[in-house]
Amino acid sequence: MDQRTNDSTGPGVASITAARPRPLASLAIAAIVAMGSVGCVKQMILDGQIEATRKAATAVDAFSDYEAASSVAYSGLGQFEGMHYLAPENQDALHMLAQSWSSVAFAFIEDQMEEAEDVGGSSSPLYLYQQARARAAYDRAIHYGLELLEARHAGFKTARRNDDTMKAWLASFGKDDAPALFWTGYAWMAKTNVAQDEPAVVSDLFIGVALVERSVALDGGYLYASGHTALAAYHARSPLAELEDGKKEFELAISLTGGKALLTKVQYAARYHCLKGDRASYVRVLQEVLDAGDVLPEQRLTNTIAKRRAKRYLGDARMKRTCGF
Repeated sequence: MDQRTNDSTGPGVASITAARPRPLASLAIAAIVAMGSVGCVKQMILDGQIEATRKAATAVDAFSDYEAASSVAYSGLGQFEGMHYLAPENQDALHMLAQSWSSVAFAFIEDQMEEAEDVGGSSSPLYLYQQARARAAYDRAIHYGLELLEARHAGFKTARRNDDTMKAWLASFGKDDAPALFWTGYAWMAKTNVAQDEPAVVSDLFIGVALVERSVALDGGYLYASGHTALAAYHARSPLAELEDGKKEFELAISLTGGKALLTKVQYAARYHCLKGDRASYVRVLQEVLDAGDVLPEQRLTNTIAKRRAKRYLGDARMKRTCGF
């Protein structure tokens, strides 16, 4: 804390070092120091509360009630936005905002977007509304994620010029940065998927890919190999993309988790088998998801979401529209 004397406060303060302080002056100085100490204590308490809340937030991962989890997730966004307002430099708050906005967008907003698509198509007002919500949520996740990464290693504005400058900047990050890199990169990639009809957005996809690739290189097992799943989906983004690379990443992610992280299987079916036109494998993998029991209690909510998506993707109308089966 900076307790230097300000010359504009007058001769009474400036002369403290030249003469013995009078009782009133001593009292004033003590009060100033005490006020500063109170501020430090308040900051320590707030930082401790944010850290504890980040640790406690994982409790929702064990939920099986999708609607209850949705309410908790949206409430958590408000809580962490408020904490960030009070402690703008706190990195735990920045991490949770990047993670929470990304998670809410995928788990709940994109779910509503898909429901709207099944009812009215991708040009319906409700679909476009949910699409805009998802994009805005991912944008907010990216904002906080980049703020966190910049606080650790500045230089993103220069790094984003091309793939080489991105890799050079990312080389400065270590294993402890893998979660922040993943959530920022995942939000970037997911935003591109939501807004894939916008060339300006698609042209920056390499940024999100580079962030996730660096996260995987540092800690490929983070969050049940979610980085590998994200990269697999990227490689299997279209029939003209790197489908076999996508298959390898999917199978690696499934191997690393023993097949218990069910969202990887859902993505495997919806991306790879769908694009390959392999209806039998598509149905088989999604049915495996639906038939799975409580195979990963610590990720019960994520697996609940996976089963919810698997059931939707097995619908005849959706299979015909998205895969041509």
